Amino acid sequence: MANHGELPIPIYSSLEPVYGEGSQLEEAKLRFGKLKSRFLEVFGHPPEVFARSPGRVNLIGEHIDYEGYSVLPMAIRQDTIVAIRKRDKGEAEKLLRIANVNDKYTTCTYPADPNQAIDLKNHRWGHYFICGYKGYYEYAKSKGVDVGVPVGLDVLIDGTVPTGSGLSSSAAFVCSSTIAIMAAFGVNFPKKEIAQVTCDCERHIGTQSGGMDQAISVMARNGFAELIDFNPIRATDVQLPAGGTFVIANSLAESKKAVTAATNYNNRVVECRLAAIVLGIKLGMKSQEAIAKVKTLSDVEGLCVKFAKGHGSNDPVLAVKEYLKEKPYTAEEIEKITEKHLPSILGDNPTSLDVLKAAKHFKLHQRAAHVFSEANRVHAFKETVESKLSEEEKLKKLGDLMNDSHHSCGVLYECSCPELEELVKVCRNNGALGARLTGAGWGGCTVALVKESIVPQFIAKLTEQFYKSRIDKGMINKNDLGLYVFASKPSSGAAIIKF
Repeated sequence: MANHGELPIPIYSSLEPVYGEGSQLEEAKLRFGKLKSRFLEVFGHPPEVFARSPGRVNLIGEHIDYEGYSVLPMAIRQDTIVAIRKRDKGEAEKLLRIANVNDKYTTCTYPADPNQAIDLKNHRWGHYFICGYKGYYEYAKSKGVDVGVPVGLDVLIDGTVPTGSGLSSSAAFVCSSTIAIMAAFGVNFPKKEIAQVTCDCERHIGTQSGGMDQAISVMARNGFAELIDFNPIRATDVQLPAGGTFVIANSLAESKKAVTAATNYNNRVVECRLAAIVLGIKLGMKSQEAIAKVKTLSDVEGLCVKFAKGHGSNDPVLAVKEYLKEKPYTAEEIEKITEKHLPSILGDNPTSLDVLKAAKHFKLHQRAAHVFSEANRVHAFKETVESKLSEEEKLKKLGDLMNDSHHSCGVLYECSCPELEELVKVCRNNGALGARLTGAGWGGCTVALVKESIVPQFIAKLTEQFYKSRIDKGMINKNDLGLYVFASKPSSGAAIIKF
């Protein structure tokens, strides 16, 4: 099974292939049962089909997918399930009605119109479904599929991926929505194509996502982490050492990726682009050529490595140290080097223009140094897993790489926060071989590599040293602790379920 990205989304008639055996299966049966009866209650009909897509935890390779570099995530057991029914052509209202089993989310209604614009100023949870809806129609059209006249859809969502936690609840939602819509229309496409479509369509909601979250959610296989490559999207199974488990812990600082995009996430995307263009020019490209051709740091890696080779190394960071100053650049300084105004360099892209309005300066050196060094750590991680080292040595080395990654995210990329720093420290003090922030950062979760034999004690220590004070303050309920800290082995990817 070298490249399972060529296969379509699997269709199952029972839950075992997705949820395995034991308590997880029992829990899933209860959820699906509830979902079915709730659907009947809300819409007056049973659903026709279900789709599910998992959240993910990125083990290593943070903030480099949108720079064209490989990343190494695994799917977790928490997922989003979408129950769907296509309304008949004869049924009067041509509406998309999207309800949620969680009462916190009120029902959203949209016209059954694939060309509708999403109102980004008025953020509603149902927008994520509309992303998938628009994405399906754009894609089906490009494939020459006759989509017919739009009809109404009844949709009910049940998600267990915690939101704002950096475990990719939005991608799980967009992927399961897109797959559910396809299943309702009776079509299926190769996984790698769905991964690409869902990545493209999340941009309708205004985040310039790199594609890792969608790729792992769609392409994960039970028992494996995946090395995800881009352009084109590919997933390669990575078998982790048996003696280790990953413990995911929520810092309880919510990461609002779509809301803070201009100062955080999209700001870094723009800084990386500018760093890449400036490097290209300093390494000999004409400025017009660099602006036209260089989109990501991976586009200038060859030039950086060539420079490094002249100094007896293969490390592209050498070129960063040589050509990008550590002090932040002003817009004027960058415009002097590129001989062009920043808005026109960024192609007048609205999300990028928001960044320029919000940014006072640009830390090109730090962002480029993080991206190049993190890309190297991903490959070192995979090589370690495949090496002849003993189990013990492998786990130690993987932990060290995770620690280095966290340091780079905090110091060079500045996407950590005080809560994440505190949590990483607590993890390391209590036996984690490595611990780092995971996901976009600025809140959300940490992931710690822990020897399987100490997992229960480890979770107990985190509870006592990190969560107890927050439970006492009423930030979270003691009974919900399992939602905030849990161990996970690599889980399975997206699936369609028809009973």
